[in-house]
Amino acid sequence: MKEQVLRKLFLGFVQVHILYHAGKEPIFGLSMIEELKSHGYEISAGTLYPLLHTMESNGLLQKHQEVVEGKVRKYYTLTAAGQEVLLQARSKAVELVKEIQE
Repeated sequence: MKEQVLRKLFLGFVQVHILYHAGKEPIFGLSMIEELKSHGYEISAGTLYPLLHTMESNGLLQKHQEVVEGKVRKYYTLTAAGQEVLLQARSKAVELVKEIQE
C-alpha cells in the first residue's frame, strides 16, 4: 500500500520535472531517464514513454521528430498549456514546502 502511494506521488514529481526540462530545451526519453536518475528517480522506459505520450495528448508537450544516427528520435517541448500547468505546480510546490518545513 505504501509503495503504491509513493509511486503515484513520485509520478507527479516526475511530470513536473518533465515540464520544467521541456521548457528549458527539447527533451527526449533517454535524456529524461538519465536526468531523473540524477534526482534519485529510477524510472523505466516502459513508464516514461507512456507518460510523455499522455502529456502530449493532453496538450502539455509538443512532439517533433529528427533522425539522429540513423534512428528517429522524438523530441518534446513545452506548450503554452504546459507552461501554465508548470507555473501552477511551482506555486503549489512552494506553498507545500513552506508548510511541511514548519
